Parts: sequence; structure tokens; C-alpha cells
Amino acid sequence: MYYILWIALAIAFLAVEFGTVALISLWFVIGALAAMAADLLGAALWLQILIFALVSLTMLLLVRPFLRRFVNPYKTATNADALVGQEALVTEAVHNLEGTGAVKLRGLTWTARSEDGAPIPEGAVVVVSAIDGVKAIVKPRTR
Repeated sequence: MYYILWIALAIAFLAVEFGTVALISLWFVIGALAAMAADLLGAALWLQILIFALVSLTMLLLVRPFLRRFVNPYKTATNADALVGQEALVTEAVHNLEGTGAVKLRGLTWTARSEDGAPIPEGAVVVVSAIDGVKAIVKPRTR
């Protein structure tokens, strides 16, 4: 008798999944369909709810991480990502504790912080190890 409820829940979860495309609600659709099948086979309501929860949780924890690799397998580098690994010139001494530091990177001046916290003198050549918001995280060039 509860199969109508499970169908309605499956449709609602499917609508949410189409709206977000985050591979979260899809597993609840599968759980609702499993609970509906249990209802059609004569299972009690408590068992249907248990099946819904177990199937949904299992699918979410086991299948989602595997499937995410195929949904967006290639990470597109942003402009900031392209700066990682580039060399830059320190135009203002980098000192994390004093909150100072700037580098010239591809013709633009970036606020800089040292990767390991060690001060870096003005005029040094550094390598960008990360971009954190509007700050370049740098380390001395090792050549």
C-alpha cells in the first residue's frame, strides 16, 4: 500500500538531483525504488524504511566516489591554477609574521606569503607553490 509514497519520494529526489547534479539525491531515488519493491513483495513498513535507509546509504558511500570520477574526470585549470610552478621575482621582502611580501608574477604584482614561514629577501627568485585567494604562496627557487 505504501508503494505510491515510495514512487512520490523517488520522483521528488529525482527532481532535486536534476536541479543540483551533485550525485547526492540519486542514491535516495534508488533507495526509494528498493523500498517500493519491498512493499510490493509484502514487507512491513518498518522493513521498507530500513531497506530505504540501507540501500541509500550504501549507494551513497560506495558507488558515489567511484562514479564521480566519470562525471567530471578532467579538472580544468583556472588562471590561478596555471600560476602554480611559475617563477616570480620578490619585489617586497616576504615575511609571514609581519604580513608583508609581494612578488611580480607574469607582469602582475601579487601579495605573497612564504610556504614554510621563512623570510625571503627582496630580489630573490621564488617558485609559486599555491594560490590562496589573492595571495601567492611561494618558496625559494632551488637551482
